Amino acid sequence: MARLPQIALVEASSSGTGFFLCVRKERRTGAKGAFLAVVLQDVSGEIGAKVFQDVDAAGEQFEVGEFVAVQGRGNLFHERLELILDKIRRVIPGDAALGFREEDCIRASPRPIDEMWQELLARIQSVERRDLRELLERLVTTHEAKLRIWPAGVKVHHDYRSGLLEHVLKVLEISSFLADAYGARRDLVVAGAILHDIGKLDELSYALATEYTVKGNLVGHMAIGVGMLRAAASEIPDFPEELLLELTHLILSHHGSKELGSPVDPMTVEAFILAACDDLDAKLHQIRRHLADDGTDGPFTTYHPRLKRVLLKPVEPSKPSGS
Repeated sequence: MARLPQIALVEASSSGTGFFLCVRKERRTGAKGAFLAVVLQDVSGEIGAKVFQDVDAAGEQFEVGEFVAVQGRGNLFHERLELILDKIRRVIPGDAALGFREEDCIRASPRPIDEMWQELLARIQSVERRDLRELLERLVTTHEAKLRIWPAGVKVHHDYRSGLLEHVLKVLEISSFLADAYGARRDLVVAGAILHDIGKLDELSYALATEYTVKGNLVGHMAIGVGMLRAAASEIPDFPEELLLELTHLILSHHGSKELGSPVDPMTVEAFILAACDDLDAKLHQIRRHLADDGTDGPFTTYHPRLKRVLLKPVEPSKPSGS
């Protein structure tokens, strides 16, 4: 039987077999009875899929976070591509001979992890304040295993392996530039960029599929991050309370306003810079993904509910005649 294409290339006419990672599974009831709604992932993206046949038996064949082998076909439902699956089961050792590879099924940052990690360490070494540099080194060393691979979220932006590290480095890059441009306290901005989402290491669980932890749901990453910050600072003798207070403010205000989920509004130049850079990187990531995923005809994309707009598709400028 033919192979299904990568998720990014699936069309309504696609059919065949394939290997994916299951990142969501839910039993639902529709007009024609119960069905399984799942979300499948490969290195190119995610797609919704449905199982209508032998629902109970199919649901016992795999769990969220497992690699699965499927047989199915493409379908257009409410202008959105999906897969209708005739068969689905967890991957078995013999599937390697049929072309299964884990690395083909896991979305990850396009940047090599070791390269990003060395950049993070170099950024920390650029911090001039000795006590602040020691704090950052302590936190990063303690949480290295998670920091290297954790996603930045369940769905909204950088929701893939090493997405958090990728996001932190981009916020570091643009916030450091703005700190220099506006004469802000660069050390504080660098620290804020590294610390602002540190709480996501405990807010989220990640074992190929990403979910919120109980602690994440009850407390949230900002409060968790402040706890991690204060625990690390307590291990450094005579760590300045005023510095700890400003770092706490950077974490608690980085969403930019109370309306967007921050307990407090930014009240320092450095907090304004951090919030602006965090928002910019998150939004541009969503914009680029929506543009890449949109398969509609015409100059504009479909409506993006979070951004609350359609987007103009980029068009390469035409070259002058004779060039």
